[in-house]
Amino acid sequence: MKQQPTEQPSTDGRQMELPEDRFAQELAFLAAYDEGPRPPGWRLTPRAVVVFVCGSDGEELCDPAGRRLVVTRKFVGDRQLVERCVVTLAGERGLLLVGEPGTAKSMLSELLAAAVCGTSALTVQGTAGTTEDQLRYGWNYAMLLAKGPSREALVPSPVLTAMARGAVARVEEVTRCLPEVQDSLVSLLSERRISVPELAGLAGPDGDDGTVHAVPGFTLIATANLRDRGVSEMSAALKRRFNFETVGPIGDLAAETELVRRQATAALTRSGAAFSVDDTVLEALVTAFRDLRSGRSAEGWEVERPSTVMSTAEAVQVATSMGIGAAYLGDGRDVVRTLPGHLLGTVRKDDPADHARLLGYWDGPVRRRAESGAGLWRTLWELRDDLG
Repeated sequence: MKQQPTEQPSTDGRQMELPEDRFAQELAFLAAYDEGPRPPGWRLTPRAVVVFVCGSDGEELCDPAGRRLVVTRKFVGDRQLVERCVVTLAGERGLLLVGEPGTAKSMLSELLAAAVCGTSALTVQGTAGTTEDQLRYGWNYAMLLAKGPSREALVPSPVLTAMARGAVARVEEVTRCLPEVQDSLVSLLSERRISVPELAGLAGPDGDDGTVHAVPGFTLIATANLRDRGVSEMSAALKRRFNFETVGPIGDLAAETELVRRQATAALTRSGAAFSVDDTVLEALVTAFRDLRSGRSAEGWEVERPSTVMSTAEAVQVATSMGIGAAYLGDGRDVVRTLPGHLLGTVRKDDPADHARLLGYWDGPVRRRAESGAGLWRTLWELRDDLG
């Protein structure tokens, strides 16, 4: 799970709403609020896109019609990073978001696409099985056999659709695609057109030349995990077609804790229950994740980092699990007693040896905080045996 904006219960049976649907009111308001210049094909001005992603800092904005709205903060990160991303897209250049898993790369790309062109759904999920057709085009073979090559028989990829509409296409986990599949993006991003040889000349010398040209506004956002380096390394030619932006972990404890609380609360709301994890327990959870992620505690004590990614997204999952357990399986036990088991399940995902690293964390920072008189950490220290 990636870092997601606050969810509202779906009214049409969907567990998750697309950002263009979830925040339709904000998008419509911002379109009217800022009447400044917009790049070709954009729904909002670049400045309004930044406000949509980063929020209005609690300020109530007023549009020319007198309507007022506080724009929520959806991406907890560096505003300057978002501004650079918007500038890249305004220049119709490819944008590559890189970072550790769970740092909100996909969520940021969704928000940017929704704000720029009104849809985040023109997406290709990169895997080892992704084919070149999924980035370019395929065919409706029944129609192809019946009528031969034609525009009607062509099945456009999300990228080709974005080119024709002047929209933003998204390629998730681009480095998981095979190199020959990645290379199909090189000419696409350089020449801004896709040739369909089967269609060339079908309408005579003055007719269809079989080429789909990108219209103004088309651009592409790709994401890549730093942990996937070496899976399918991008070629130098493809790298030159992108501006790289690194999305890092959230730097502030309070901001990360609030994000975890908000998303876990939303998850419980969707399941019809109330989130009842105490704020001090939630802060201890986030603190443990931050210590293990960075290899150093907030006090400066060295911590052996586990091999698994201790991302904010994983912290949200643990907080949600604790909340669900309290809501549906609560038997009067303090919810903090479930924290060690959930942490162990997270830490051991990649390497069983990480179990020993978590025990080392308990014997280090957890014990030292308990000895300093911190009541919650004393309780956690007493639960060491629950780690096995």
